[in-house]
Amino acid sequence: MNLFLDSFWRAVAYCLRPRVIALSFLPLILMVALALGVGYFYWEPAIDWVRTALEGSAILNNVWGWLQGIGLGSLKTVLAPLVVIFLVTPIIVVISLLVVAVMMTPALLSLVAERRFPALERKRGGSLVLGVFWSLGSTLLAIIALVVSVPLWLVPPLILILPPLIWGWLTYRVMTFDALAEHASKEERRELIRRHRGWLFGMGVMTGYLGAAPSLVWASGALFAAAFVVLVPLAIWIYTLVFAFSSLWFSHYCLAALQALRAESATQVTPPVAPGKPLPLPDDSTFNDTFVP
Repeated sequence: MNLFLDSFWRAVAYCLRPRVIALSFLPLILMVALALGVGYFYWEPAIDWVRTALEGSAILNNVWGWLQGIGLGSLKTVLAPLVVIFLVTPIIVVISLLVVAVMMTPALLSLVAERRFPALERKRGGSLVLGVFWSLGSTLLAIIALVVSVPLWLVPPLILILPPLIWGWLTYRVMTFDALAEHASKEERRELIRRHRGWLFGMGVMTGYLGAAPSLVWASGALFAAAFVVLVPLAIWIYTLVFAFSSLWFSHYCLAALQALRAESATQVTPPVAPGKPLPLPDDSTFNDTFVP
């Protein structure tokens, strides 16, 4: 718990550094350009397709009639944009996580290592190629889990539980590997994950819930079309900051845990010989072979 809280507050403090804030604009520029470009070409067709699909449902038509009767018929106009946003948000989150992992995590990890752990040996147990495959494989598994769990989102409590759990698992997998790839050996990384899996997964889940906050800003863009161009980049920037914070949090936690693991290994010495027990002597054949010409 002490390591958990200490690394949390250190990550918060590091997020206020001008260097970290400046780094957060690099993924933002890329993500905004990508989001606006895709939105320019596919936003209206996507809304039209969803609206057509909704209007073709007999059950929803009965719901529209009931809403019209109680004076809430205007909700029909915002439902299609909200559905598109809910479908697009997971893609934005995954891409934001991967972009931060590629563009920000190495710089943030170097910042933490230089300031807190300058003497920590770099054993380089994870290569760049392995890290890319690890991130892509974890992302693919997370996307499959999301697709499979979509029907369960219709149950009100589960929509607040399942997506953050999946994002938490993905964040825990990607961020832990990136934080330890440079400094830990393969054996040390496996041992640290075995010892701290629960805390690391909890950090990922908390990050997943923090990542849900920008969705409110993102959804507001559908309700206030005039501010959509401003709110969407703001939401993406918040996503970037959330994942930058998680990168710092995992870096502080994992490097401190690695330092403690190595200190623990260094204190383990060979147990002394019991009192009164004679030391073993070489046998006669070894003595004769060694000293007799």
